[in-house]
Amino acid sequence: MLDIKAIRQDPDAVVVALKKRGLAFDLERFQSLDARRKTADVRAQGLLAERKSASKRIGELIAEGKSVDDAKAEVDSVLSRLGDELEAATAEAEAVQSEIETLLLETPNLPDERVPHGVSEDDNIEVLKWGEPKALDFAARDHVDLGEALAQMDMDAASRIAGSRFSLLSDQIARLHRALAQFMLDQHTVQHGYREVYVPYIVNEASLTGTGQLPKFAEDLFRLEGDQGYFLAPTAEVPVTNIARDRIFDAEELGQDGLRFVSHTPCFRSEAGSYGRDTRGLIRQHQFEKVELVQLVRPKASDAALESLTGHAEAILQALQLPYRKVMLCGGDLGFSAALTYDLEVWLPGQSAYREISSCSNFRDYQARRLQARWRNPETGKPELLHTLNGSGLAVGRTLVAVMENGQQADGSIALPEVIRPYMGGAESISPQ
Repeated sequence: MLDIKAIRQDPDAVVVALKKRGLAFDLERFQSLDARRKTADVRAQGLLAERKSASKRIGELIAEGKSVDDAKAEVDSVLSRLGDELEAATAEAEAVQSEIETLLLETPNLPDERVPHGVSEDDNIEVLKWGEPKALDFAARDHVDLGEALAQMDMDAASRIAGSRFSLLSDQIARLHRALAQFMLDQHTVQHGYREVYVPYIVNEASLTGTGQLPKFAEDLFRLEGDQGYFLAPTAEVPVTNIARDRIFDAEELGQDGLRFVSHTPCFRSEAGSYGRDTRGLIRQHQFEKVELVQLVRPKASDAALESLTGHAEAILQALQLPYRKVMLCGGDLGFSAALTYDLEVWLPGQSAYREISSCSNFRDYQARRLQARWRNPETGKPELLHTLNGSGLAVGRTLVAVMENGQQADGSIALPEVIRPYMGGAESISPQ
């Protein structure tokens, strides 16, 4: 959530920043609501003072010659009127405040100054490329053709079991999927100092509101039936970041580098806004798995934290010898809660294209304000908002796709990256059985 004080102090800067996203912030509505709220608050405070003063009038009225009963009746009448007016003023203030909060909850984060202008992924800026796509001396096949030829991927069976955008993997491909997740966890915990956490796969409305999925993107979520307000988690970002909700961390607990969490979870998304896109294979599924990285840091450390977190995701791609490129997202392609995002796009021979495999974002204090996730600054002794960051390290299914397509051989087998072979019982390839 944006800082309401910042909007009041420099509203034009907010309008300009959101234009980079292609959005028009309704400043007139905000200022009208804010003025109404202030008027109602002032009115309520005045009525409180008037009621306090009126309650002292009984003695004054008696001193003026009125009977105790008459004095009490007169004051009770005044108090009753003031009570009704105070209730109305308080209700007005609360209603207007609720409208302001709704407006702010539906307003995305302000882009960082470095975010390039643009309206779509075509306007993203390439930062670097790593590795060279391998030239094949045969026609490249995509992962579905490879998996089905090996009789270890059955999309038709998955469709019968659940519906479209689900997959069924078996034998060595299923093992490779599991191996990749385990490799990522081992790398992030041992090499990069992340603390592994196992989290709920079901989350509540407060958790989704805290990270920005609600109320704006309800249609992209799978809501469970019943009145409990439960949803299937769309990403581990939600439960892991909510570890910090309504908490104040001591500086010692936070440390200079902040807190680092890694979690391997299934993710569930309705993909409501992607009708007709990537319907083939594992690229865009209703159910998939990710190894998610989350960092909670001091505000001054968040820029450096984004670079390190992105580097940790890149290290997985490099270890697997997968060519990729790193791009900075433009304003029109930036996620709702993010201030700055790097996408990592892996080379897929089956599509002859780079495709996203990780998004690494700095949310600054946007999520923390919604979550009330804070730390106690030892210099001031006061609680201050944390900065939150996350990124996929990596999306497991898409990594499986990349390993299969980049490792494909002319005979239909799949050569395995050296670092993954110990997780595959020493196997160097997956071959037709």
